[in-house]
Amino acid sequence: MTQSTPEAGGSPPVPGPEATVPVPAAAGGGPVSHAIFRLARLHRMVAGQHLRRIGLHAGQELVMMCLWERGAQRQTDLVRRVDSDAATMTRTVRRLEQAGFVRRRPSCADKRASLIEPTAAGHALRREVEQSWSRLEDLVTGNLSPDERTAALRTLDRLERTLVRAARRSPCADKERTRRDGDTGPADDRT
Repeated sequence: MTQSTPEAGGSPPVPGPEATVPVPAAAGGGPVSHAIFRLARLHRMVAGQHLRRIGLHAGQELVMMCLWERGAQRQTDLVRRVDSDAATMTRTVRRLEQAGFVRRRPSCADKRASLIEPTAAGHALRREVEQSWSRLEDLVTGNLSPDERTAALRTLDRLERTLVRAARRSPCADKERTRRDGDTGPADDRT
């Protein structure tokens, strides 16, 4: 990683000995944003390595968690709950279906819709996914004290809330919400 703040009036932060990506000069005005980018990329990569061992790709476990927690759901509901988009969710569900972890069944409430539900093989993954997430948590926070973990969670929560507010105020947010919620195409809208 790099230093998190440049000296006042100084040059961009200098990567530490274990930095994976040097901070480009153009990112000098956003060292926290660049650090978040690097951290998120590494986290997804390591999570993907853990999940591949049990037959999942990064992100698929979030869909499975949602199905385990809430039961069978329409694909549009999964899009909202996982904060995804229709096209990505369509690919994710298709891949989970091909792997035998989920299946579609007709909705009793809406004959046009189908529900996504975990199969027995999908339910069997739960313990392994929980263990993978625990191992990942240990890797990420292993050298932090309990107080540092609490402080990190508090800081990450504040950063997330700030970005959520900014995204809601963005002129692009209305277009994205409309596209995600209402204009997903006939096939995606019914599942």
